[in-house]
Amino acid sequence: VTQQTPSAPRRCWAEMEGSVAGPLKFKSQDYEALRGACLQSGSLFSDPLFPADQGSIGMPPDPDPAKAVKWLRPKDISANAMFVEGTTSTTDICQGQLGNCWFLAALSCLTMHPTVFVKVVPLDQSMTESYAGIFRFRFWQYGEWVEVVVDDSLPVCEGRLLFSYSCTKNEFWSALVEKAYAKLNGSYGSLKGGNISEGMEDFTGGIAYTLSISSRPPQILWKLLNAALSRGSLLSCFIQAKTTAEIGQQTSDGLVRGHAYAITDMDKVKRESEEVLLLRLRNPWGFVEYTGPWSDKSKNWDKIDKAEKKRIKLKLQEDGEFWIGVEDFCKLFNTVELCSVNPDSMSEDSTDSSSSWSLTSYKGSWVPGCSAGGNRSYPRTFWKNPQFQLLLSERNAVEDVEKSKGKRCTALVELLQRDRRQKNRINFLYVAFHIFRIQDNPAALNQSFFSSSRAVGRSGKYQAVRGVWRRVLLEPVNVLNTKIFKFVLCPCTSVLENDYQLPLETCRQLIFTEDTGGRGRLNRTQAEQLVSAVRSLQVKSPKVVHLTALQEKCINTHT
Repeated sequence: VTQQTPSAPRRCWAEMEGSVAGPLKFKSQDYEALRGACLQSGSLFSDPLFPADQGSIGMPPDPDPAKAVKWLRPKDISANAMFVEGTTSTTDICQGQLGNCWFLAALSCLTMHPTVFVKVVPLDQSMTESYAGIFRFRFWQYGEWVEVVVDDSLPVCEGRLLFSYSCTKNEFWSALVEKAYAKLNGSYGSLKGGNISEGMEDFTGGIAYTLSISSRPPQILWKLLNAALSRGSLLSCFIQAKTTAEIGQQTSDGLVRGHAYAITDMDKVKRESEEVLLLRLRNPWGFVEYTGPWSDKSKNWDKIDKAEKKRIKLKLQEDGEFWIGVEDFCKLFNTVELCSVNPDSMSEDSTDSSSSWSLTSYKGSWVPGCSAGGNRSYPRTFWKNPQFQLLLSERNAVEDVEKSKGKRCTALVELLQRDRRQKNRINFLYVAFHIFRIQDNPAALNQSFFSSSRAVGRSGKYQAVRGVWRRVLLEPVNVLNTKIFKFVLCPCTSVLENDYQLPLETCRQLIFTEDTGGRGRLNRTQAEQLVSAVRSLQVKSPKVVHLTALQEKCINTHT
């Protein structure tokens, strides 16, 4: 994303395929066509691409027959089933028997921003009017909005929804959003464990970033977060667990380590002559709350005027939501995650800006032995990493130029890993990116260039997360007395993906070993078994094994 001057034209995103108004159809399922066919036939939709079976759950079944999972539609669970009961709120979301608090915390944040919420959860859906058992939801995926269609069969165990549910027993929108996101990622099991930033980005199309709470004094932090919340940013926080054993443990104040909390509101109240800065947090479990100062049972509220308590909508009940003073928040929590749709709101000193941004996206891959060059500790192979040339034609507005003391262009770069949450597992690589200044238009930069050039921008340390980003100010180069912004972006992984070739002699030895007739040759069945066994090493072994065309020919000629 690059910043342009205010006069630069803005593209109409609503007209683009893959926009919120024109989302891509996940697996080519057309909601209107499917719903229309069901209404015409009088049948309820059953999704063949995400069937009501154990494969969609993505986890082993419980051996106890009493805990067998049944799939029921909302009207089979509650006679008065509704998609949304009244209005949506944070208490509509409670965590079930799935470790996806990161997703549900992000969803809680989303309910605080109605204009963004309806992009993900279209509210023109009902379980009473023109009901066909089919619902749709939209998620942002790597630069494009995707519409996911699901039927409303939900997994039930021992008479209760197995996964997400609402405090309002006859409301089902949150359970269906979770099902749609599970379908998008392969199964419910694929949602176990993750970073809040993933959910926030997929709900908004924005860029999420992390803020260390200790990096700001409490009053400054409160002001910063309050400004971000007022600009429409999604906010969440958590307490870092020092060890795996600490994850899920409660502190003496009732907080849970390694657990995601949504920041749903910020306000200040007057206590006598003192002004108290507060944050409202929510545990996606729907219970287990903070018990310290300004919690539901704190006597601090006794000294607050009734009008003040009504203004901030104080609810003293066990619903997972609670208030906490900013000083205690800074002592007890470690990290805040924010997600901003507008790049301008990611700057601490930003105000409402008239600047516009242009968006460019690139796709690539790291292929072992070809384009997986590792990090800069591997100078002989780093140049093999994908290279994307950036030509930034717009410089910052005049006021920004004055701040940066020169002609510069602001670029906000994010590197995302695709589809690493598929197949019921998470497998994020440690990734980062480097930006180098160039003066000509080389087809590809070689080892000599990277050995003699310094990066002018980088994402920071390598992280095993879905996305890393950095906002950078880039200076131009002088080409024929003209200042231009020309760079190359190199995404990379932290380690070199080793390419282990299988020598031809080893192939011969494998053939002789496989041969049982003493003829030094294999029949077709034996050859197929050998090739299958060698290829399985590519999946099971951390070291990548390749069969070259010559080696495969060697095997085939012995059949």
